[in-house]
Amino acid sequence: QVQLVESGGGLVQAGGSLTLSCAASGSIFSINAMGWYRQAPGKQRERVAGITSGGSTNYADSAKGRFTISRDNAKNTVYLQMNSLKPEDTAVYYCNFLISPLRAAGTRDYWGQGTQVTVSS
Repeated sequence: QVQLVESGGGLVQAGGSLTLSCAASGSIFSINAMGWYRQAPGKQRERVAGITSGGSTNYADSAKGRFTISRDNAKNTVYLQMNSLKPEDTAVYYCNFLISPLRAAGTRDYWGQGTQVTVSS
């Protein structure tokens, strides 16, 4: 089995910063892409940022210039540094890993449990 554990959410004032982290553990052969998504109340889940196994990154327009995604392969961990936070960034943030499990063919999507980020105005 594979588990993803998120941490780092919380309450912050507009203009502030937060760093989210997500660590994977369990029966992992390799981790391919990693990403962060978010879901605000009444809205669909949206992709915020992604990073490939080679370190290439991509961002939603709303995150460009403010958020930075990074990964530590030795720790099976992905981070999301969020700066200049706005009230509209308020949402539950989920990490997503594309993993090749041990003793299983192919790759599978795994999700973290979600962490609440609230930005007050």
